[in-house]
Amino acid sequence: MSKNRINVPEAQAALDKFKMEAASEVGVNLKQGYNGDITSRQAGSIGGQMVKKMVESYENSIKNNG
Repeated sequence: MSKNRINVPEAQAALDKFKMEAASEVGVNLKQGYNGDITSRQAGSIGGQMVKKMVESYENSIKNNG
């Protein structure tokens, strides 16, 4: 049983949109559904871009609230 479940169903759509935006920014064409044909390097680039954007967002929230 997977522990990586989304507790808020609406969050899945937001995560999918976020992933598609990150993929577009690093030049990887994702399609809806299965993307098992992309390389590990491409998948890593997408994940790295997502983390970069999350860190930037967090840093901006600290600057604006601090």
